[in-house]
Amino acid sequence: MRIKIAILVAGLLLVVAAPSPSLAHHSVSMYDMANPTTVVGVVGRVEWTNPHAYVYLNVKNDKGVVEEWAIEINSPNFLKHNGWTNSTVKAGDTITCTGGRAKDGARSIRCTGVKLANGLELRS
Repeated sequence: MRIKIAILVAGLLLVVAAPSPSLAHHSVSMYDMANPTTVVGVVGRVEWTNPHAYVYLNVKNDKGVVEEWAIEINSPNFLKHNGWTNSTVKAGDTITCTGGRAKDGARSIRCTGVKLANGLELRS
């Protein structure tokens, strides 16, 4: 009887301790989500990939010099459920992105929303 209980307890511990994809989460701790930043620029390229898609945005700084910003957006599956397709944003489009800037000062944003040139706003 003790062996059966020990096996049952060990089995339950394994089930509880096993990683679950549904519980997976990618941290945003490297971004300052409490103080949103907004950038406007021209899309250079889009990487429609998992686990997160990226938009590379050419943004003019205060001196008029173009800098590339990496805009991290959600997974393609999440984006599709929020009105996106893989051609919603494409190279040459001018868009506005808002989100948390990288805390280390890198030109990178964890985007929470995108405004397209036609005024359409999408959650990202």
